[in-house]
Amino acid sequence: MSEASQSAVPAPEAAPPTRREIRAVFLGLMIVLALGAIDQSIVATALPRIVGDLGGVEHLSWVVTAYVLTSTTTMPLYGRLSDQYGRKPMIYAAILIFLLGSVLSGAAQTLVQLILFRAVQGIGAGGLMPLAQIIIGDLVPPARRGRQQGAIVAVMTVCTIIGPVLGGLITDLLSWHWIFYVNLPIGAAALAVIARTLPSRRPAGSRRIDYAGAALLTTGTTAFLLALTLGGSRWPWLSPEIGLAAGTALACLVLFVRHIGREPEPVLPPALFANRLFLVACLVLALTFMGLLGASLFFPLFFQAVMGASPSSSGLLTAPLMVGLVISSVFNGRVLLRSGRYKPAQLVGLAVAVTAFATLAWGVADAWGLTAIEPAMLLLGLGLGLVMPNMTIAVQNALPTAHRGVGTAALAFFRSLGGLVGVAGAGAILAWRLRAASLGVEGMPAEGGMPHLTALAPETHAALVELYRHAIATTFAVGTGVAALGLVALLFLPELPLRAHHEAAGRPAAEA
Repeated sequence: MSEASQSAVPAPEAAPPTRREIRAVFLGLMIVLALGAIDQSIVATALPRIVGDLGGVEHLSWVVTAYVLTSTTTMPLYGRLSDQYGRKPMIYAAILIFLLGSVLSGAAQTLVQLILFRAVQGIGAGGLMPLAQIIIGDLVPPARRGRQQGAIVAVMTVCTIIGPVLGGLITDLLSWHWIFYVNLPIGAAALAVIARTLPSRRPAGSRRIDYAGAALLTTGTTAFLLALTLGGSRWPWLSPEIGLAAGTALACLVLFVRHIGREPEPVLPPALFANRLFLVACLVLALTFMGLLGASLFFPLFFQAVMGASPSSSGLLTAPLMVGLVISSVFNGRVLLRSGRYKPAQLVGLAVAVTAFATLAWGVADAWGLTAIEPAMLLLGLGLGLVMPNMTIAVQNALPTAHRGVGTAALAFFRSLGGLVGVAGAGAILAWRLRAASLGVEGMPAEGGMPHLTALAPETHAALVELYRHAIATTFAVGTGVAALGLVALLFLPELPLRAHHEAAGRPAAEA
């Protein structure tokens, strides 16, 4: 008997949901996705006010880092537990934990408390997006899911845009505490809609929990992310502290690989990694987000330090990237519904994204104006919107029902991990280029950075602008190369016929 058949097998399929039932569930899931997406962008706006009230500016980054650490490490666990216990109990748990963390964060009296409560909030957030995608995968067969998948990206992109604006308004009109309390009515609405519309389907089979595997995966991922986050900032890359974190991550990886080979029902089934489509999909998304998210993080810095824009204007100047994502995500869903193929759009999209990013690297280095930079950013968004939704559909189409949840969550995990690696790597490249280039600049501030630029002599200011220009161009060029590797990997992605019904769930996995 194969491992897939030994795994938790769901009960026989109930009658397919009607279009009205799917729309009702989808509404609740969109509220869940909005809950997580807005929170990620709304908090950054309030950070200065939080420091003013609570102090502890040296630990401020941990308000974001603690959330990212816990949300990333818990993604695969939600997927596996949803395969064993059902989707509805796990999405309840994710929303309730998220809301508990929101209440505690809003009531925090010290920065240490806020960091701890943000970690609790992240534990819940780790299940929001993966579980929403898993539930959509349960309800709508891959051949008919393009519109829903495109809507997911569109909703998250729009929420990312309005989050900072909403955060600023709430902080100014009320207080920073309310940026967390605002999650309560949104979460309550999501719970109410899901409770009323989402059917309860309990998988039939073992409910054994792989505690040892979960502990090794969580510890190893946390150690790896700590090394990435703290290396080059809090401690030097070659310091004993970073060495300890990296060593812990490596040891946990080795033990985890040995463990899942012996465990009857591991938290990450080895059968997933025997599926070529799943492996290639994880590699493509990890490389794509490593290059593009890492380098695009510095768009606001480029607009402010090099182009002289204000912080508020720099936010507006990055809007073409988001607009492109929304347009292509919605368009992509309709194309997928008509063609029934996911790979051609991905190849075109990632090729366009790599070309656009290479153009941005060239344009930044050669001091092109906004009339050339802004269209390139729009093209970058248009390209990315053709890649992300289709990859989730491809993975869910290739996996048996028993592994659909953990496979979808693992794909989200590797995508997030790639993005975090890219952010850390791009930050290290930027810091290295700034340090190397600033040695010849007279009057260079001891700490460098944005607050000092306007106070410098004109000659030094001009030199620093050029320094930032070439340092940022280097991060863009490296990001382009990494994303190009993702395009090469995409060539090896198998294209399986999209299933029009869920009954054939086990077949593609055997063919892949």
